[in-house]
Amino acid sequence: MTGTDRAVTVLRTGPLTVITDLGRPGQAHIGVPRSGALDRDALRLANRLVGNPEGHAGFEVLLGGLELRAESNCTVAVTGTPVSVWRHGGGAERRAVGSHQVVYLHAGERLELGVPDAGLRSYLACSGGLDVPEVLGSRSTDLLSDLGPAKVSDGDRVALGTAGDAPADAAPVPVSVPPALVTVPVLLGPRDDWFADPDGALRGTVWTVGPASNRIGLRLAGQPLERSAERDGQELPSEPVRPGAVQVPPSGQPVVFLADAPTTGGYPVVGVIPETALGTLAQARPGTQVRLIPG
Repeated sequence: MTGTDRAVTVLRTGPLTVITDLGRPGQAHIGVPRSGALDRDALRLANRLVGNPEGHAGFEVLLGGLELRAESNCTVAVTGTPVSVWRHGGGAERRAVGSHQVVYLHAGERLELGVPDAGLRSYLACSGGLDVPEVLGSRSTDLLSDLGPAKVSDGDRVALGTAGDAPADAAPVPVSVPPALVTVPVLLGPRDDWFADPDGALRGTVWTVGPASNRIGLRLAGQPLERSAERDGQELPSEPVRPGAVQVPPSGQPVVFLADAPTTGGYPVVGVIPETALGTLAQARPGTQVRLIPG
């Protein structure tokens, strides 16, 4: 069977499902964000479980609810935040198979994701990867720039590539569950001098993830960061930003940029969170508490 014969059909998307890979880095000079999976380690893991290279495209599923049908035999795995997963065989048969393990689907069988109890995003990889057209070297949906495939809709048929190596052993694997209080490091700068005592203000505040957070940025609420006296009322010309940048608008409430963030911003960046911590923040639901620790 060739890659073009292999496919899955999405029967139900849940709140939001997009196609994602590891993004399109290196395009900021033309104004294109990196985009890609918010929890990159979870996507890499899902691909490894089904025998794909780590950068193959898969589904990023917000708050579960995805249901799809295999149009050909394929291997799938669900990672990220733990979620109930069921395989539907013939008739009314429904079997719990769980996340973070290898699942084999025969043509015509369906896979259904429940709603996670904690965390936000699950990742579903299929053997061979999702074979959609590349845009600027990536198959990722970019919701800010409207690049790549459209958001997944009910009824979409998505082609799969040719399956590669045998799937990994289905031993227990890491899961993405953020604690009630998420603590992440932040490297101060480049505009920390715009704020009064940025180290103390960040270190001494417990922030709360706001409901307006999305793939572009995590909006935090807490004790506002105060401008230094010499910067009060000043404006900053737009300058480059990157995922992990902690930008502070006039409200003093920080925004942590995530994968679909713009490539430039006009508010001062008080610090940058390392790439290794962004996956945890990507799983933080509204109401989660966050501490930013300068170091």
